Amino acid sequence: MPPQLRVYVPDHPLIKHWLGVARDVNTPGVLFKTAMSELGRWLTYEATRYWFPTLETTVNSPLAPCQATLINPQVPIAVIPILRAGLSLLDGAQTVLPVASIYHLGLVRDEETLENSCYLNKLPEKFAPDTQIIILEPMLATGGSIMRAMAEIAQREADISLVRIISVVAAPPALQQLNTHYPNLNVYTAIIDEGINEQGYIVPGLGDAGDRAFGT
Repeated sequence: MPPQLRVYVPDHPLIKHWLGVARDVNTPGVLFKTAMSELGRWLTYEATRYWFPTLETTVNSPLAPCQATLINPQVPIAVIPILRAGLSLLDGAQTVLPVASIYHLGLVRDEETLENSCYLNKLPEKFAPDTQIIILEPMLATGGSIMRAMAEIAQREADISLVRIISVVAAPPALQQLNTHYPNLNVYTAIIDEGINEQGYIVPGLGDAGDRAFGT
């Protein structure tokens, strides 16, 4: 059986709560940004469950030596927020991954053609073979931005099976493209919406996550 994209929608009440806050058109910008940060935190928590490489060791408690399981510090972890909306998830993600390396990737979409262009690329020339990578992309809509990001990552010899995408809202067009080109991926999202409109926005979605988070 050929590999197939795995999309997880965690059944966590905190994720559902903050999604509802983020969706509400009446949520003020400062609270919207808080909601996105919390979604970044809890979705990253879910995405890293059973994913971190661990090692067994012995530590000394105040009373006696004991066995302990620790995250292996030798395995590199990279977080790639897709600017600018991805920055709204970064604060929350970093609370779960405080020692991860952060690589910024700036993409902007032409609102008429829906094509994207890159204005900032801080990815390394090459990823170490065992690097575990998390991409922060709040909206998986048409698929243009995430496919561009995946192409940039693949070009730098990343192991695609070690890549996980965190999104707040996903739509079928983006998921279908990912499944066609990168079926080994794992996507973690708060919800899968029904589709996109003619302007390329997810419906019902969140609106423009970058504008709402940063007020510009």
